[in-house]
Amino acid sequence: MEKIKVIQVKSSIKRIKSQKRTLEALGLRGIGKEVIHDSSPSILGMVKKVEHLVSVVEA
Repeated sequence: MEKIKVIQVKSSIKRIKSQKRTLEALGLRGIGKEVIHDSSPSILGMVKKVEHLVSVVEA
């Protein structure tokens, strides 16, 4: 399965609770933090929900 690297580029301050929880579920806890996930439909859906806060690169 293809891997993607998700990098948080904007803060979660002043965001709605569901977006904050989505970032936590992805494993992101601050600006500049990176995590690597499999490119599954559930992960891609979470990334889509917070696409304005993160950057995605193929790993």
